[in-house]
Amino acid sequence: MEMKRLITFFIVAVLAVSVYAETKDGEAGDSLPFLHPKMVFEMVERNIHPKVVLDRVERTVKGFTYIDENYVEPQHYNWTMMLQATRTYDIYTLRTTDQTNPQSVTFAPAANIKVGPYLGWRWIFMGYTLDLKNIGFGGKSPKQEWDFSIYSAQIGVDLFYRRTGSDYKIRNVRLGNAIDNNSLEGLAFSGLSVGITGFNLYYIFNHQKFSYPAAFSQSTCQKISCGSWMAGIGYTRNSLSFNHDELQRMATAYTGDPTLRLDSSLMFNSVKYYDLNFSVGYAYNWVFAKNCLACASLSAAVGYKRTKGETNNNVWDSFDPRNSLGFSDGNFSINNINLDGIGRFALVYNNTRWYAGASAIIHSYSYRKSRFATDNVFGSLNAYIGYNFGARGPYKKKR
Repeated sequence: MEMKRLITFFIVAVLAVSVYAETKDGEAGDSLPFLHPKMVFEMVERNIHPKVVLDRVERTVKGFTYIDENYVEPQHYNWTMMLQATRTYDIYTLRTTDQTNPQSVTFAPAANIKVGPYLGWRWIFMGYTLDLKNIGFGGKSPKQEWDFSIYSAQIGVDLFYRRTGSDYKIRNVRLGNAIDNNSLEGLAFSGLSVGITGFNLYYIFNHQKFSYPAAFSQSTCQKISCGSWMAGIGYTRNSLSFNHDELQRMATAYTGDPTLRLDSSLMFNSVKYYDLNFSVGYAYNWVFAKNCLACASLSAAVGYKRTKGETNNNVWDSFDPRNSLGFSDGNFSINNINLDGIGRFALVYNNTRWYAGASAIIHSYSYRKSRFATDNVFGSLNAYIGYNFGARGPYKKKR
C-alpha cells in the first residue's frame, strides 16, 4: 500500500513538470480546475487511481497556459532555426553629490557585436555567438556576457551575467567648474572593470489575450492589439573595481593643471551593490498590419540596495553603522532605496513559418547617498531571422 502511494506521488511530481510538453499546443479544455498541493496529498491518501490524479494535473497545467485564440495564435511548430546578431552596451557613471564643485565621469566600452546560429525546441533555445571584434582562436577575451530569457503566457524571466574587460573609454567627464574637460573625453581607460549578475521575474495579468512570447520569443502570434499590467521581483549584484590613481594621473596630465584633485568620495578601490527590487509595469502589443507586431514594455522598480566598498586604507567593514551616511575610517556601507527602470521593445514579422525582427532590453540602476552616486545602464539590441519546422499534431494537415 505504501509503495502504491509512493508511486502515485512520484508520477504526479514528474508529470506536473512534463505534462505541458505533452499537451497539444497548450490548449485548455472548457473546465479549468485548480489543483492545490493539498488535493494531491488527499488523492494519495485516499488511494485514488494514478490516472485520475494525472488527468487532474494535466487539466490544471492546461489551465495555467490557456490563451484566447481570438487574440493569440498558438505556435504551430516544435522546432526553429534562427540567425541572430546582438549588440551589447554598457554605460557607467560615477559622480559626487557635492553641488559646490561637482565631479562626474561616464565610461562606456566600444561597440560589441556578436553573430551566431540558434536551434530551438518549443521553449528551449541553444546557440553560439561569435564576437566580430575579437575573431580568432589563439586568445581568450576578458569579457564574459550572456543574457537568457524565458517567456511563457503568464510568467517571464530575464537572467543576465556580465564580466567586462578593461576596454572602457571616457565618454563624458566633469572635474570642476573651471576645468577644461574636453581633452579627457574619448581616451581609453583601463582602470575600470564591472561585473553584473541578476534576474528579473514578472507576472503578466492579462496573459489570456496579451502575448509576451509573440514579441520576444516568436512562439505565438498576436492577432489583435492588446496590453497588460505586469508585476515582478528582481535581484542584482553589481561589482565595480576602480583605479582612481590612474584617473588622477590622466586628469593631471591632460588638463595641464597640477593642482587638480579628485573628490575624496571617488577615491575608492572597489564597490559591491546588492539590489532587491519590486516592479510594476505595463506592456502593449500593437498589431499594425497582418503578421506585424510592435511591442513596448516599461516597468518601474523600487529597489532596496546595500552597498559596500573599500577605500585606500584597505579596511573592509560593510556593516559599520558609522558609515550609513557616507565614508568613515576608510570604509563605507550604504543602505538605500531608489527607483530603477526596465524597458523592453520589439518589432516582429511572423507568419508562423518565417519570422524576422528586432528587440531591445534596457536595464537602468541607480545608487545614491550623501556623497557618492552611480548610474548604470546596460542591455542588448538583437536583430534576427528564423524558420519554424516540424509541425505539431493539429497543424500537420494545414501544411
